[in-house]
Amino acid sequence: MNIFGVGLPEIAVIAGLALVIFGPKRLPELGRTIGKTLKGLQSASTEFEREIKNAMTEEESANENIVDKEN
Repeated sequence: MNIFGVGLPEIAVIAGLALVIFGPKRLPELGRTIGKTLKGLQSASTEFEREIKNAMTEEESANENIVDKEN
């Protein structure tokens, strides 16, 4: 298992350190916060990609109209 170039042993060490640093009471809250943040970043990335594709499509349409008018 390899997530973001990090294997299972590394994930276990990171989880253990998080448990020691934040404690068992704050760990679920921390997990929720990280999950919400990652979901927000993913949504923003998807929206950005969609906007770029729309802009490229509009630009291509405008270029086709210019070429058609020149001929």
